[in-house]
Amino acid sequence: MAQTTKKALAASLKKLIAGKPLDKITVIDIVEDCEVNRQTFYYHFKDIYDLVEWIYSSEATKALGNKKTYDTWQQGFVQVFQYILDNKALVTNTYHSANREHLQGFLSNECYILLMGVIEEKAAGLSVREDDKAFICNFYKYGFVGLIEQWIRTGMREDPSAIVERLSILIQGDIEQALKKFKKDKSLYK
Repeated sequence: MAQTTKKALAASLKKLIAGKPLDKITVIDIVEDCEVNRQTFYYHFKDIYDLVEWIYSSEATKALGNKKTYDTWQQGFVQVFQYILDNKALVTNTYHSANREHLQGFLSNECYILLMGVIEEKAAGLSVREDDKAFICNFYKYGFVGLIEQWIRTGMREDPSAIVERLSILIQGDIEQALKKFKKDKSLYK
């Protein structure tokens, strides 16, 4: 029942956000649209931004799917773009709201999961420290998130497949090369 109520509140927010900015939507707007009382909302969420964060975190797994390997990361990244397009009003309004960090957290988390899957696959058989893998992952994650944020900021006009294709060309072999560099250069740890 709790999941059903949370999903209904999320659907109401998504419906309302198509007509007005996130910062102008109130809890009362959501509960009236959803036909529940305010206590029900506050039983599940502390505020609207908590609901936004729940939407991103609960839908994140679906957005990426199981496309976290070297051969499928491009498909996974396109799926993240597709999730954004499918939820354009929510994403755009979150991006332009006072609490942009919920969107940035969602994007960072998705890109990290996607990239770490690739890094773990390519690190198989190499003795690379976990913090070095995390360092490599974070480096690429910031680039990926930056590309998505620029795409959102410029109105989501460019075809996501074209962005991912260009990115694929740019970084082809780089993650594997970085892992090999960290494996070879033990002087970093002295």
